[in-house]
Amino acid sequence: WYRSLLAALLSPRMAGLRVDFGLFLEPLGFIKVLEWIFSIFAFATCGGFQGETTLLVSCKGVVNKTVTAAFAYPFRLNTVVFSAPDPQRCGGTWTDIYLVGNFSSSAQFFVTLAALAFLYCIAALVVYVGYKHVYQQNSKFPLTDLAVTVITAFLWLVSTFAWAKALADIKMSTGASIIPGIESCKAPGTTCRFASVTSMRTLNVSVVFGLLNMVLWGGNVWFVYKDTNLYNQSNRISQS
Repeated sequence: WYRSLLAALLSPRMAGLRVDFGLFLEPLGFIKVLEWIFSIFAFATCGGFQGETTLLVSCKGVVNKTVTAAFAYPFRLNTVVFSAPDPQRCGGTWTDIYLVGNFSSSAQFFVTLAALAFLYCIAALVVYVGYKHVYQQNSKFPLTDLAVTVITAFLWLVSTFAWAKALADIKMSTGASIIPGIESCKAPGTTCRFASVTSMRTLNVSVVFGLLNMVLWGGNVWFVYKDTNLYNQSNRISQS
């Protein structure tokens, strides 16, 4: 459909930019701007996260030594290792300790969808504002816009709930519940206490923006549908 759009824009009958910023005051344009903004926030709050979880370790020759494991997007926690308490690694009783879980698929799905939605919103706004005459004269464009809107709304639903489940698992894999599973902490003379983990408020916010995007794209289906021949045909049938 991109080729069809390009051909239509270059045709002698339809060529020419006709800028109309008044479309931003209409639901079709206003909601698209909100979708564009919210996709940025969804992308930034998830894709830009960096954190660490910290333990206090006491072992041979070491008292309350801080050990950390730094993690970040895309949350492949099974590749994240805790630092050693000391150069002697607690007299040889301390082995490499990795966090548990790989949540990259859900995180990357969510962030990739946000990036694609961001790009599509830019393309759609260019067409709405500068080439609305092309959009209205070629019935394929509103139908394509409707199909993309419906699919994107569904993908926001799937990706947001998948990411919310992954986030709950990430909190479990980086919280105090990890200590019972650390074998090195069970060595004679070794004790481990959970100290802290980076606040995940921004990740919670990313889930909220995912839900908001789902609502926006789902609600926008109606306004895009009104520009299609399907709506016009149903109107004619009802009037008849």
